[in-house]
Amino acid sequence: MGRVHTQAYARVAHHFPQLALRPGLVTVAEEVPGRAEQAAQQYGFASAVRDWREVAADPRVGAVSVTAPNFLHREIGVAMAVAGKHLWIEKPVGLTADDARAVADAVAKAGVRGTVGFNYRNAPAVEAARDLIAAGDIGAVTHVRIRLFSDYAAHPDGALTWRYERERGGSGVLGDLASHGADLARFLLGEITSLTADTAVFVPERARPTGTTAGHTLATGGEPGPVENEDYVSALLRFASGARGVLEACRVSVGEQNSYGFAVHGTRGAVFWDFRRMNELGVSRGTTYQDQPVSTVYVGPGAGEFGAFQPGAANAMGYDDLKVIEAYRFLRSIAEGTPYGATLTDAVRGAAVLDAMARSVESGTWVDVPRA
Repeated sequence: MGRVHTQAYARVAHHFPQLALRPGLVTVAEEVPGRAEQAAQQYGFASAVRDWREVAADPRVGAVSVTAPNFLHREIGVAMAVAGKHLWIEKPVGLTADDARAVADAVAKAGVRGTVGFNYRNAPAVEAARDLIAAGDIGAVTHVRIRLFSDYAAHPDGALTWRYERERGGSGVLGDLASHGADLARFLLGEITSLTADTAVFVPERARPTGTTAGHTLATGGEPGPVENEDYVSALLRFASGARGVLEACRVSVGEQNSYGFAVHGTRGAVFWDFRRMNELGVSRGTTYQDQPVSTVYVGPGAGEFGAFQPGAANAMGYDDLKVIEAYRFLRSIAEGTPYGATLTDAVRGAAVLDAMARSVESGTWVDVPRA
């Protein structure tokens, strides 16, 4: 994710020449020996350090990307805000809603800008779907189904990294994938008021890595240890609008590669989105109700930030482009002093949904989602 953020900074002026700020790559921090120096050489950072605290103390740095593991988000995020640095931080912003709230409070107190890495809401097709729903094109929303299925942890030889530990990784697939689902649900339909959830661990034991890891590394021969957090979650949702929803996420879905998407149904139609066909929407609207057809709509320059990347509909955008949009909105927030894109308030409210899921699993009941 550090690489993705860095590449987004490098590209942002190409796609958004009107942006008042131009980012410069000042310093990169990575505790593994040699990695920061390698990144500095590859991407052109002016310096490289082992300790993120040196970044906080560096007067040259005005804005920071936090792409560290989840358990470090609170400490780093708060420290950067206190140091007066604007913050682009990856979700889920810590392990709990309390962590996200601590970072949000620090950002507000310091008067800096804060943007959160909920990249899927930046897809022009998702923004077009939101506009369509808000305009009442499918009538009153009745229910939504959101799925986030991946195979990144499906291999039984996947290394037992921090990601699978409760203390450092938090709530497993809830933080990894369901956090995106909660944000999409809120972005499209508004606040979630209550829910009931179920979780499971399907690969209960993994081998500890014998060396430094990166990404979703495989490991064999290491000492086996328990997987402490969730591989799978499903939840039934109730929205303030009266709509109902289903959110399902899994990190061990064999045969599923980034199978993310939603189906939103209303009283007069429906809208469908699949990340694997990121620039398309399935849209059904009209007054026939029964046997009403679904049309494929290719979003174009009129949708979201599509026009900054492609000249016409059906020209594909990709995942990295969504992070360029995030970088643009982060820097625009700094330049104009007004929030653009996902904020730390969004992170806090999304984290409250995840905490509610965990409480529901413990109690086996419906629970209310507090208004964060």
